[in-house]
Amino acid sequence: MATGVWIVGARGNVASMSMVGARAIARGEIDTTGMVTERDPVTSLDLPDIDQLVFGGHDVRTQSIEQTAQAAHEAGSVPKRETLEAVREDLREIDERVTIGTAQRCGRVVEELSDEQATEEATIRDVISQIRSDYDDFVRKQNVDRLVVVNAASTEPMIESPEQYETLADFETAIENDDRNLPASTLYAYAALVDGHPYINFTPSTGSALGGLRELADTRNVPHMGRDGKTGETLVKSALAPMFAGRNLRVLSWEGHNILGNTDGQVLEDDANAAGKLSTKGDVLESILPEIGHNRVRIDYTPSLGDWKTAWDHIHFEGFLETEMKMQFTWDGSDSALAAPLVLDLIRLAVHADEHGEGGLQPHLASFFKAPIGVDEHDFSQQLNRLYDYAERHNQVD
Repeated sequence: MATGVWIVGARGNVASMSMVGARAIARGEIDTTGMVTERDPVTSLDLPDIDQLVFGGHDVRTQSIEQTAQAAHEAGSVPKRETLEAVREDLREIDERVTIGTAQRCGRVVEELSDEQATEEATIRDVISQIRSDYDDFVRKQNVDRLVVVNAASTEPMIESPEQYETLADFETAIENDDRNLPASTLYAYAALVDGHPYINFTPSTGSALGGLRELADTRNVPHMGRDGKTGETLVKSALAPMFAGRNLRVLSWEGHNILGNTDGQVLEDDANAAGKLSTKGDVLESILPEIGHNRVRIDYTPSLGDWKTAWDHIHFEGFLETEMKMQFTWDGSDSALAAPLVLDLIRLAVHADEHGEGGLQPHLASFFKAPIGVDEHDFSQQLNRLYDYAERHNQVD
């Protein structure tokens, strides 16, 4: 049974590496290292095979998926040359199923990078109608049994006054009133959920987090989850901070500095776009270490780094006898190579939930996100236990 995967931001780094990885796995070119769904006990779940995923999507740029992957290879050797060569034809075929989407309220930098068609004036209702039509056409032409929508686009500015969309009626009234405050991620989420397509928001953007969209997902019994994939520095924080809490060590300050060079880094140069990202990265420590004295995160664009991201963290803490001590760590990784396997995991787990009639929020997926909707627990090990418990419950029933 084939599963359709519609990726918003399909020509970006994260989406491109996800598709390169999926096709390379399907062709036996690489293994599944980095995929949580390929580790016990999650492997006990009846999940769709990677080679049954059919990709398509929207982007605001005309640069092809192959060109994105080629540029990533040239800048940082990810993917490797032989891997890229093995899937080039696959990427070209997928690219034929990618069209121009909308840059509605995605911020100045995204609009400047976008094709003119993505910034054309259209009513909110018309944009949603076009997205729904594109979803339907993809399902019909590719003859897939199910469609999962994944937001992997660049970070949008934070939405203004989200409380005004607390109910589904509020959100649909905003559509009727052509509310230009609604960003693209919410329009893609609405279009997915209203037609019964599971939705995953891998970005810090609003997506399905609004109360009205959560109500829609509950009403239609459609799985959804987000926000902001947890791949690097924040992953380390969510594993390390519980150590300080568990040993009753007082963290006086935790300073984090991130530099990266891909399009996401360029977009995050804009303060409006960066605000949401900084919020999801900072909230993790506030949750685990509520008495932390100082907690700051910086993100800077460094073009020469390409898809590689470096994070340097300085932790100043106090122990017994009022002894002040320090810990530092550096995280240096390929942003998209860390994210891509998680995108594939989330697609497979969303399909599983949908097949079992498990609509609404998916709290067992919290470990994949910096700011998991509806879950206050940020301790990584505790979040993983939710996923393991979920797998074991299904294993007992099935």
